[in-house]
Amino acid sequence: CVENANTLNLTSSSSMRGLNSTCIGKTPLSSGRSGCRSHTPLMGYSVTSSSAVSAHTVASVIVAVVEGRGLARGEVGMASIDLKNPEIILSQFADNTTYAKVITKLKILTPLEIIMSNTACDAGNTTKLFSLIMEHFKNVTFTTVQRKYFNETKGLEYIEQLCASEFSTIFMEVQSKYYCLAAAAALLKYVEFIQNAVYAPKSLKVRFQGSEKTAMIDSSSAQNLELVINNRDSRNGHTLLGVLNYTKTPGGSRRLRSNILEPLVDAETINTRLDCVQELLQDEELFFGLQAVISKFLDTEQLLSVLVQIPKQDTVKTAESKITNLIYLKHTLELVEPLKVSGLCFCNAQLLKAYYNSLEDTRFGIILEKITTVINDDTRYTKGCLSMRTQKCYAVKPNINEFLDIARRTYTEIVDDIAGMIAQLAEKYSLPMKTSFSSARGFFIQMNADCSTLPNGQLPSEFTKITKMKNTYSFTSADLIKMNERCQESLREIYHMTYLIVCKLLNEIYEHIHCLYKLSDIVSMLDMLLSFAHACTLSDYVRPEFTDTLAIKQGWHPILEKIAMEKPVSNNTYLTEGNNFVIITGPNMSGKSTYLKQIALCQIMAQIGSYVPAEYCSFRIAEQIFTRIGMDDDIETNASTFMKEMKEITYILQNANDKSLIIIDELGRGTSAEEGIGICYAACEYLLNLKAFTLFATHFLELCHIDALYPNVENYHFEVQHVRSSAGNKEKIAYTYTLSKGYTEEKNYGLKAAEVSSLPSSIILDAKEITNHIAKQILHGHKSTPEMMKQRAAYQLAMRLVQTARNSRLDPDSLRVYLKALKRKYETSCSTPVKNDEHE
Repeated sequence: CVENANTLNLTSSSSMRGLNSTCIGKTPLSSGRSGCRSHTPLMGYSVTSSSAVSAHTVASVIVAVVEGRGLARGEVGMASIDLKNPEIILSQFADNTTYAKVITKLKILTPLEIIMSNTACDAGNTTKLFSLIMEHFKNVTFTTVQRKYFNETKGLEYIEQLCASEFSTIFMEVQSKYYCLAAAAALLKYVEFIQNAVYAPKSLKVRFQGSEKTAMIDSSSAQNLELVINNRDSRNGHTLLGVLNYTKTPGGSRRLRSNILEPLVDAETINTRLDCVQELLQDEELFFGLQAVISKFLDTEQLLSVLVQIPKQDTVKTAESKITNLIYLKHTLELVEPLKVSGLCFCNAQLLKAYYNSLEDTRFGIILEKITTVINDDTRYTKGCLSMRTQKCYAVKPNINEFLDIARRTYTEIVDDIAGMIAQLAEKYSLPMKTSFSSARGFFIQMNADCSTLPNGQLPSEFTKITKMKNTYSFTSADLIKMNERCQESLREIYHMTYLIVCKLLNEIYEHIHCLYKLSDIVSMLDMLLSFAHACTLSDYVRPEFTDTLAIKQGWHPILEKIAMEKPVSNNTYLTEGNNFVIITGPNMSGKSTYLKQIALCQIMAQIGSYVPAEYCSFRIAEQIFTRIGMDDDIETNASTFMKEMKEITYILQNANDKSLIIIDELGRGTSAEEGIGICYAACEYLLNLKAFTLFATHFLELCHIDALYPNVENYHFEVQHVRSSAGNKEKIAYTYTLSKGYTEEKNYGLKAAEVSSLPSSIILDAKEITNHIAKQILHGHKSTPEMMKQRAAYQLAMRLVQTARNSRLDPDSLRVYLKALKRKYETSCSTPVKNDEHE
């Protein structure tokens, strides 16, 4: 690729100066960086049955990013393609100076390589976007190409040429999205270059992904919540993905991951998914029937990716790959009928019915019929390299090509001769030799024998390349090496002739192949829904509802449940438009951070269509989920910690809206108490002007008094109990992890920690006296007047009445009882009794 770069004129001149033998388009800014990779065309790759768990271990996404210039700065276009999935995703959006949307989208894509214009990194004139991407993606390869390749006209031509007819509505969506079209042009030109292949006309799925269809979770929040990666150990499965991932296919696992990072915001779509999960839970036969069939599917998306690429050069590797993938295609199509009869035809859920109707597409049968006219009926996908090699050799039916039949007979004779020769050697030396095979060595000899049974403890001299593991010897001979070479030569002839037949067959089925996009989508979605149902069977999850209220009855932390192997302590949550701001207090380790994360995780689970760990739950759709979680074990200095939390809270304040879910834990701990309280108070007042649902955990008890000024603020705390030791002279705190209304009475838990330390008692007594004096001064300025209490009670009554009018399903008698109870609560909450007037 590097040698050809100048003739293609793809990489910029500035980039070319930084090239070495293993990095294409390495910019001056990235010199000396890790993560640069040599590019090998993927045409020779075959679809494998890799487990769903390892589906994301190897990055395979290439992304092109371009930003407008001048007055259009901040308008960003993106185009991405997964080398294992023939789908181009286009995005265009306006971002602010933090470029949070760009960074978040790139984090979700986990790119192998990022392509940008050479003008973005001109010496001395590097754009802020380029610098930020470099900062956040230090282990990703960067490539710069000349700005002329970011051409929106060429991008639209590419889309018109390559987009499959079934996705042609994309033209209307993107024809005025100039920046994403420009990114697409550069991306496709570059991918064709590194792949040494072109995509077949009308073969790709192209879609525009706007940010309005999914909730935004920034990369910092995704990390705080451990959505897909555990913060302590990246190999650890204690994440939300680990809790829900019981998928059987790589496509299902990829879909689950992307859904967790970008939850849905359309309640109707979410409920459609929940209907499916409910039916799978209620119908055991349907669940196991679908799961049995789904588990047999290979990576359908990667299969499609290989099938729609046309290599620029024919090699033995590309020939073998095409033959292999045609066998995989036959295997996949043969699963369509079992999938239909596994119970889909009798389902009640609308989505499952729609999938059954999609599987009725006649093109599946047409493609399979064309394949079976050329390929043997008993050709199967099998495990084991020798078995699969045999399947490829004899894939094409006899009498289609006379020379192919002769070559296969020759190959069979050579294999028989190898087996016969090894049998003769075993007889000659009276040793238990057997024929073995590996893709690296070809045919070789293997033997289980103790060293003492061999003459002089050694194998005969004619054997070479001897390896030993315990009592197993592996070796070969000069004659066997020659026969392996003859075998390989025969294989090359077979593959070449089979490849020509396969290419002709693929040309005939290209016009029908687009139905596989539909099949890939069905398989991955069913796999994810089955995974949700499976997770429900392992715990007492419930179906969520969607209203304008966040109400969770006895909810618990799903990841903590997996770690502890038992149900954690459950707690309630209740936020409405009228009580949308909750302040949570309590000592360290009382459960504040765990509770806050639990709420965000439950919200995400609900919005991807999963059941939720609770006895009952109702959610308001969140368009953004922000978290700022304090780390008790943070080893950074106070100054750096303070700057980090200031950046995080600034990002939240700049981007939050009325439909956000905001979780803030321990803000202002990196500076003095006075400054910390001031920052927290100002941030709270700013957020109180929004209708966002906010949960704010703090150690600053002064913040609790903000409820005297704002009736939509509620105070909650985590209870602790004081237990005296058996000696009776020391008191310990026992954590209940139970949330209760009001703010904590554990006002001086720092002093209590000092009491059990070795500090002199005189210092502790002085500290208590000073603390009490300061607390009285602060409290004096925060007392609620009777008028304030009455206003607060009236506000809360009004909000409850609005909630009841919007969401109540009570019958008239029950509603009357509920309203009377509301009235009694209102009267009790007021500082002065209210007259019992019927008109009230």
